[in-house]
This record gives sequence, C-alpha cells and structure tokens, in this order.
Amino acid sequence: MQTVEPVLACAPLPNVKEQGRFSPYTNNGGTVIAVAGKDFCVIAGDTRMSEGYSITSRNVSKVIQLTSKCVLASSGMQADIATLHKLLLIRLEQYKHQNGREMSTTSIAQLLGNTLYGKRFFPYYTFNVLGGVDDKGVGCAYSYDAVGSFERTPYSSSGTGQQLVQPLLDNQVAKKHQPNVLKVDVSAKEVEEFVRDAMTSAGERDIYTGDHVEVKTVTANGVVHQRFDLKFD
Repeated sequence: MQTVEPVLACAPLPNVKEQGRFSPYTNNGGTVIAVAGKDFCVIAGDTRMSEGYSITSRNVSKVIQLTSKCVLASSGMQADIATLHKLLLIRLEQYKHQNGREMSTTSIAQLLGNTLYGKRFFPYYTFNVLGGVDDKGVGCAYSYDAVGSFERTPYSSSGTGQQLVQPLLDNQVAKKHQPNVLKVDVSAKEVEEFVRDAMTSAGERDIYTGDHVEVKTVTANGVVHQRFDLKFD
C-alpha cells in the first residue's frame, strides 16, 4: 500500500525575512550613587551621555535638586530622565504654591514612586536614586526600579556602572562580611571622597561612565554642589 507523506512535513518553510521591531527605548548610560549619613546625604552622577559606542555629549547632568533638602539622580534614557525631572519640578512647585512650604523628602519619595507606577504600562526608562534629609534631620536615601517600587536604604546605586560600584558600597559603607570591624559614623567629607573614588573606579571599567562627576551634599542647611573631572576616553 502506498504511503502518503504528511503535507506539512514535506512542504518547504516559507522564506520569511526577519522584520524589524519598533523599540522606543535606549539606554544612554551613566552611573548614579546615593549614600546617607547621620545628618546628611551625598548624591552623585556622571555627565556622560552615550549611544552605543558613541559619546553624544560630555556635559549632561543626571542630578537635579528638587528642594533645599532633596536631590534626585537618574540614569537610563535621557529623554525620559528630562521628562521625569521636569514633571516632578512642576508638581513640587504646585505643592509649594498650594501649601506655602516645600514638600518633605519622605513625601517626595512617595510622589516619585507614584509617578513611576502611573506609567507602568509604558514606563519611563529611568533608574533613580533619591537622597536628602527627612523631617528629623536624618539623612535618607531611596532606591527605585523602573515602575515605582522603592525602599529606604543607607546607600544605593544605579546605572551601567552599578555592578562595579555596588560591591564598594557593600564593603566600605555597610562593612558587610566584616564581623570584627567597628562601624562608626563618618563625616560628609569622608563620604564625598569615597563617592568620588567610586565614580573614578567605575569610569576606569565602564565606557558609559566618565567625563565629569557632579556631587551634591544635602544637609539641614541646604545643598552643596561640587564637580570633579573623570576620564575623557
């Protein structure tokens, strides 16, 4: 008896060309850090903006002062970063006009989380660290994911250099896996120097981190701004 081969098994596969897919996101790189102390918080970010292997700008700030006691640093897609920063500044200005005072840092942390969550179906491609001092004058830092989940933490980092910076923070700030090391409060000056060294180290290995680093130190008296050079290659 003659057997009939299955049609699907014998039919050749159609010559279908791979179609391009629309992707609205790109990662422009960079590294941001926040370290909270007893009565201060240090927030830093580099100024390099990249697209693939090209440096499109060497002077794009990732760090923005929201109030006299709160600073935000963001990495990711620069267009979304700029949009998010402008939106937060508008909402904080509206709050100030309506209430006659600045929004507290803890409230801003919740506002940022709500703003990111509200865009969860088409998220801002931003990875944020928020830092400042709370109503009691205690330093605080917050870490976020892209859709608004956040937590208060002693330190945080994000961006393309995170995998390089985070071990330094774990070792030097949290003193993890060092049971015989006494944990003592450090000054803002010491944290500033450490953050500068951490960003320099990230710039040595991460091609998307470099050029300059902006460091903002937040205390109950306000925000102090510093700027240092990194590698330009």
